[in-house]
Formats: sequence, C-alpha cells, structure tokens
Amino acid sequence: MKQTIKKHVSLTGRDFLTLLDYAPKEVKELLRVAAEIKQKAKDHDHEPILKGKSLGMIFENASTRTRVSFEVGMTQLGGHALFLSPRDLQIGRGEPIKDTAKVLSRYVDAIMIRTNSHDMVEELAANADVPVINALTDAYHPCQALADLLTIKEYKPTQEKLKLAYVGDGNNVAHSLLIAGAKTGMDVVVATPKGYEVDAGIFAAAKNAAEETGALLTETNDPVHACEQADVIYTDVWASMGYEGEQSEREKAFAPFQVNENLTSHAKDDYLFLHCLPAHRGEEVTVDVIDGGHSAIYDQAENRLHVQKAILTSLLT
Repeated sequence: MKQTIKKHVSLTGRDFLTLLDYAPKEVKELLRVAAEIKQKAKDHDHEPILKGKSLGMIFENASTRTRVSFEVGMTQLGGHALFLSPRDLQIGRGEPIKDTAKVLSRYVDAIMIRTNSHDMVEELAANADVPVINALTDAYHPCQALADLLTIKEYKPTQEKLKLAYVGDGNNVAHSLLIAGAKTGMDVVVATPKGYEVDAGIFAAAKNAAEETGALLTETNDPVHACEQADVIYTDVWASMGYEGEQSEREKAFAPFQVNENLTSHAKDDYLFLHCLPAHRGEEVTVDVIDGGHSAIYDQAENRLHVQKAILTSLLT
C-alpha cells in the first residue's frame, strides 16, 4: 500500500530520548503526524506502513499504558512488537549494554526501553544501529509529554499562549513537561515541596531551550501561586517508582499540594486537568477533580497510542 502520511520534516533514523534533542518545528511535526494518524484510526484506516518491521520492547518496570500502546501501535502500523523483560534478556545476567545494543540491532528495526536509569538508555542508543525510543527513565518521560501536548492542543486549539501548572513531585514527568513547554511556547510553572524540586541541570537546559519560543518556565514552592489563572493543571503520584519506601514521609510533605477544588478554584474557569496515571485518588488528587468535568485523563491516555505511532512512523520511514 502506498504511504499516504506525508512528511514535512524528516526524522528518519533518529533516536527519541528526550524532547531536548528535537527542534520546535520537529516537535510540531510529530504532533501533526499524531493528529493525522489519530483521525485515520477514527476512520478505521490503519495504514500498514511498518509492514515487516519489528520493535524490541525492553521493560525493566511493569506498565499498563506503555506496553499496550506500543504493542497495539506496531500492530496497527503493520509491524510486530516483542516484549522483552529482564528475564528474557542476558542484560539481566550482566551482559554489557553495548553487546545487547549491537545484537538487537541485527534483529529489530527499533528498540523501545522503559528503565530506571537514563544513563543506561543513552549508552544503549550510543551503541545501537537502530533508533532507540525512551519510554520512561528516571529523568525523562518524552512519550508522555508528547501525548500531553496533543491532548492540550485538542482541548485548547485556539489559544495562542497557555499556562500549565504542574503540582507535585519534581520527577521525570515534571522534567518533560518543562521541556515540552520550552519547545512549544507554553508557559510552565512547577510547584513542589521544598526538597523535591526538579533537577537543576534539566531545568537550566529547558530554560535555555525556551529562549527560542518565548516560553516562561518557573519554579515555586507555592501551589496556589502556580495555579493562578492556569489553563492546565497537572499532577502525578507523590512517590514515583523507586521511591515507594518514602511513601509515608512524602504524604506529609505533599499534603498541601493535593489537587482539590480549593486549589483548582485559582485556575481559569475552563481549566483542563491532566494526570499521566496510574493515580491514587484521595492522595495527589481528589475524586471530584480527577473524575470531574475538567478531567481529560482518558483522552490523555489514549493519545499515548497516537503519538507513539507518530514517533514510530517518523523514525522508521
């Protein structure tokens, strides 16, 4: 079948490790392709443009949305996805990352990895001969951020300048939202408790990238200040993977940062609520907010499928 998704910007062969590596026009291109792919899916038009291609999916951590969306995405594009847990790879028994990268490159057309260490992903990408896609590390979550951007664009299509308030832990999601704002011109305010701020180096890199688009990126320890006149309010779990042992300590520190009706009353009347899921209702967000009329969490989750298909399409064709 002839490919009908036209490329305006070529991204063939690129890695997708963080949006810092992509120019604003390239991020815009990924969103354009994602929107086109989503519309085709609604019309039940699944173009098999990746027929004969395979994606190796390395999972160090369990996931609902990441595994299902990438696996279904490859199937809908005509390709094949292989789930690889640490038990399935010699990497779990001490094989060097370099050897894993070189060997997998002889078998598959791209490698997707969800792991704890971003350094490991960079080493994998440096040694692989095929595109490597970061599906989550301790530092970045770029696929999620791209899905967030698509969701915001769908709900706020006519607004030129937007303000997103992220309230919670200064984690990988916060990092990628700052970068997403920097690349698209969206103002982002991150509100965290003292001691839980975003990584200073990543914040500096995002601020530097924001100079091109005019996005205003700020940090605060005041959630009310962050949410004032916000177009979007975003939160995540208080204890990300690897920090479960700090749950009780974090519950005390983050209690004033719960997204509830009192906090959202400071946002614009038509604010949009986002959460990357899984969510702990009654902790970082109340039931009335996450299940209320401002919430778009399920559209946001669905958009992981469409943006990841856009990434795969763009890197592999």
